[in-house]
Amino acid sequence: MLQNKINAGDIRLSAMNLLALREHSAKELKEKLVRKYGQNEHVETAIAGLIEEGLQSDERFAEAFIRMRQRQGKGSVLIKMELRERGVPSSLLDILINEQDDIWPKLAKEVRHKRFHQLPADGREKARQMRFLHSRGFASCHIQAAFTDVLDGE
Repeated sequence: MLQNKINAGDIRLSAMNLLALREHSAKELKEKLVRKYGQNEHVETAIAGLIEEGLQSDERFAEAFIRMRQRQGKGSVLIKMELRERGVPSSLLDILINEQDDIWPKLAKEVRHKRFHQLPADGREKARQMRFLHSRGFASCHIQAAFTDVLDGE
């Protein structure tokens, strides 16, 4: 698009179309709009207006993102890092991740059980399972919890 034909309404409509597909962080939204329209003063204005109207929310985006990544079997450390990269403030991340402190150990157990089906027979196997959970982004305390209590039916 030519720079002189771009107006605030076009940018706002593009932003709303992106948000209709899925939640976006303000940073993601800005990056996509800048890619499409270049550095335009209307981009910041459009995003600020959407935030003010409640159409864009980093908190809502983070909550949806956390749920999605939990369904994929990812841990709190990885999720926190990914959200930080997407521009979600650390203070908000701490609240949202810590709200679910009881979920992370249980999720680590489920992920370990789904992958390995049984507790490790020796130290070498335990180390392998621990490395797997670590690669999935679980914190050390959650990894330890995956080996302490036995899942139902295990």
